[in-house]
Amino acid sequence: MPTFPLQSAKGRSVMAATILASSMAFIDGTALNVVLPALQNQLQATAAGLFWVLNAYLLMLAALILVGGALGDKLGRKRVFMTGILVFIAGSAACGLAANVEQLVLFRVVQGGGGALMIPGSLSLLSSSINENEQGKAIGTWSAFTTLVTMGGPVLGGALADAGLWRYIFFINIPLGLISLFILRRHVPEQRNESAAGGIDYTGGALTALGLAALTFGFLRMPEYGFSHWQSWGALAAGVLLLTAFVWVEMKSPNPMLPLHLFRNRTFSGANLLTFFLYAAMGTGMLFLSLNMVQVQGYTQLQSGLTFLPFTVLMILLARPAGGWADKTGPRPFLVGGPLLAGTGLFLMSLAGETGGPSYYWTTFFPGILVLGLGMSLTVAPLTATVMGALPPQLSGTASGVNNAVTRIASVFATAIFGALAVLLFAKDVRSGLEGMTMNEGLKSAVVAETVNLGNAHPPGGVPQELSTTVKTIYKDGFIAAYRRILLISAVLGWLSGLIAWWLIPGKAHFRKRPSANG
Repeated sequence: MPTFPLQSAKGRSVMAATILASSMAFIDGTALNVVLPALQNQLQATAAGLFWVLNAYLLMLAALILVGGALGDKLGRKRVFMTGILVFIAGSAACGLAANVEQLVLFRVVQGGGGALMIPGSLSLLSSSINENEQGKAIGTWSAFTTLVTMGGPVLGGALADAGLWRYIFFINIPLGLISLFILRRHVPEQRNESAAGGIDYTGGALTALGLAALTFGFLRMPEYGFSHWQSWGALAAGVLLLTAFVWVEMKSPNPMLPLHLFRNRTFSGANLLTFFLYAAMGTGMLFLSLNMVQVQGYTQLQSGLTFLPFTVLMILLARPAGGWADKTGPRPFLVGGPLLAGTGLFLMSLAGETGGPSYYWTTFFPGILVLGLGMSLTVAPLTATVMGALPPQLSGTASGVNNAVTRIASVFATAIFGALAVLLFAKDVRSGLEGMTMNEGLKSAVVAETVNLGNAHPPGGVPQELSTTVKTIYKDGFIAAYRRILLISAVLGWLSGLIAWWLIPGKAHFRKRPSANG
C-alpha cells in the first residue's frame, strides 16, 4: 500500500479528515454529561432515561468496535471510515431533533453504530497512510488536537445548555462530518489490508449487544420494580445467558471478534482488568459529580463544565511525559500509583456535602478533581503502552480494539449498576426522612416515587404548601447522601485497579509505547 509524507497534500488531507471525524466522538463523549440536566428537564426524562441515553451509544460501540476494525481491514479503511461518519452524522442530526427521551435513546443507538465503524478507522487510516518514519509525529499531532477538543467539550456543552441550546451538541457534528467526508472523497486514497482473510464475526457482535442491553435493562428496572419482578431478574438472566453464549461462540469461531486466547497473557489480562475497574470508577464519578453540581449545588451548566478544566490541563501537561518516564522505569509504578491517586481523588470528592455553590468550589470539589486528574494523567499513556506492548506487533490493532471495547463495557456496567444503586439509596433516604411527618401513606409513596428523577426530583402535586420546603430539603439531603456513597464506591474501584496492577503487571518489563483511540 502506498504511503505519503506528512507534509504532502495527501498526508495533510488524511490528518485533517481523521482529526475532524474523531472530534465528533470526543465532543459528544465529554460534553454530554454536562448537558444531561438540561436534557432531563426539557424531555422530562427519569434517571433511568438519562442512563439509557448514555448507554445506548456505549452498548453499540462496545459490541461492534472490533467488528468495525475488521471491516475496515477487509473492505477498505477509507470506505468503512466514511460509512461510519455518514451514519454518525445521521444519528447526530436525529438526536438533535428528538422529541422525547425514547427517540433520543433510539438515535443514540444509530450514533453508536456509526462510531463503531468510525473510531477504529481513525488511527488505522492514519497509520496506514503516513510514511512509517513520520507516523509518531502524525499521531502526536492527532493526539494534541483531539485533546484540545476533549478539553473544550464540557465548556462548550455547559455554555450551550445554559443558553437552552443543548441540542447543538449533536448538531455541531454535522459540519465537522461533512467537511471530513469531502476531504476523504477528494484527496485520500483507499487503504486496504490485502492479507485480511476470513469472515466477520457478526454473531459475536450481536450477542454482545443483546447481552449488555439485557443486563442494562435489568439493572435499570430494579429501582422501580425490585429484583423479584420478572422484568428485573428475567432481563439479568437473559443477559448472563447471552454473554455466556458469546464466550462459547468466540471459543468455536475460526474468526472470533474477541480472541479469548489473548487473555492467557497475564500482562494483557491485568491491563484490561485494570482498565475495566478504573474507567468504571472514573465514569461513575464524573457523571454523578455533574448531576450533583447542577441539580443540587447550584452550579450553572457552564460552571459545571469549567470545573473539569484542571483535570484536562493535567492530562495535557503530564500524559505524554508519563509515557516517557514509564519507558525508562517500566509501567508498573505508574499503573499502581496512578489508579491509587485516582481513587483518592474520588474519595476526596465523596467528602463534599452541601456546599455554598460555585464560590466554594476551590475548597470542596477542586482538591478531588486535581488528585483524580493527576492519577489519570500518570496512568493513561503507560496503560496504553502496556496493552499494546503485551502482544506481538502484528496484534497491536486487536489489542487496541479489545482495550477500547473494555473501556466502553466498563462505562455501560457502571452507568447501569450505579445508576440503579443511586436511585435505590436515594429512595431509602427519602423514606427515612419522611418518617414522622404528618402525611398520608399514599402521598408519601408519591414523594418517594419522584426519586426516579434523582437530583431533578420535585414535590408531587398534593403536598401541602407548608410541607413543600421540607420535602425539597429531604430530596436534597437524600441525593447528596446517595452521591457520597456512590463516589466512595467509585474510589474503592479505583484503589482496586491499582492493586490489580501490583498483582498482575510485571515489575521490570518495558513495553513499546503505542497510541490507542479512545474516542
